[in-house]
Amino acid sequence: MSIRPLKPQLQAIANKELNEPNCVTPDIEALKDWISKQPHLRSCTDDQFLLAFLRGTKFSLERAKEKFDRFYTLQASIPEVFNERRLVNDALVLEIVRSGILLKIPQAEDDAGPCVSIIRVGAYDTSTYKFQDIIRVGSMFGEIMMFEDDNATVTGYVEIMDMKGITGNHLFALQPELLRKFATYADEAMPTRQKGIHFINVPQAFETGFNTLRSFFPAKIKNRITVSSDPAAIYDIVPLAQLPLEYGGTNGIIQDISSVMETKLASYEKYFEAAQHFGANEKYRDFSYAQSKGSIFGAVGSFRKLEID
Repeated sequence: MSIRPLKPQLQAIANKELNEPNCVTPDIEALKDWISKQPHLRSCTDDQFLLAFLRGTKFSLERAKEKFDRFYTLQASIPEVFNERRLVNDALVLEIVRSGILLKIPQAEDDAGPCVSIIRVGAYDTSTYKFQDIIRVGSMFGEIMMFEDDNATVTGYVEIMDMKGITGNHLFALQPELLRKFATYADEAMPTRQKGIHFINVPQAFETGFNTLRSFFPAKIKNRITVSSDPAAIYDIVPLAQLPLEYGGTNGIIQDISSVMETKLASYEKYFEAAQHFGANEKYRDFSYAQSKGSIFGAVGSFRKLEID
């Protein structure tokens, strides 16, 4: 079993906040054994991938099973995101990565805080891309985080929605319903710990309207959303030294970040090719097994006609 050791400061947090045991092997093997007995699931069973689900549920095996099932089941309810274009060599995916619309901000080696992603909502051409295309690429990097980013699985992640340069077309393209669906998926199915969604550089004329976006999100997520028209609001979220030059920082330029992200994405070619065949097939779900497992799996039958309410 190949599990990447945590940095000491992250290990201390994992032990204290996530109930992480000194040896995670038995938990991973137990989760893997359960997956092998689920006829409806076709999934990734990489050890590091499974460990993310255990950390995301504070090492409750039953909750990890539930979240793992939801990870694949809820994807079917957002087909505009989880479709055949989630491939590293897809032309649209590569264009979005190279354009710097999505930025995974590098962190210092000794930084044990949440990782940070920036979505430059006003930086894309709405006649070329749909907002769902941006979310699709973001979902791919979200899965890469599960494999590679220990900060994301231990201390969580923060999303910054940069509204600089937005137009009426961008606002129309935002698709609040898609945002709500994906936020629900991120909260209920992704094992990484979502710590906040921050809208920055919101034009003052739209600030009130953006605050109403909270109504589209689940209650738990509403409290993690902030909206600001102040360009300096980003400095309350991310240390200046971590930001690229375009944001007033000293950590390279946006193109540097995009190039690193493209290289990283390319290294996951086989995973995303395999992921095209992953999912939950409701025809083969063992409902008798689910009902025998009590409260957590007793309601899994509702997945037969799943919708995010």
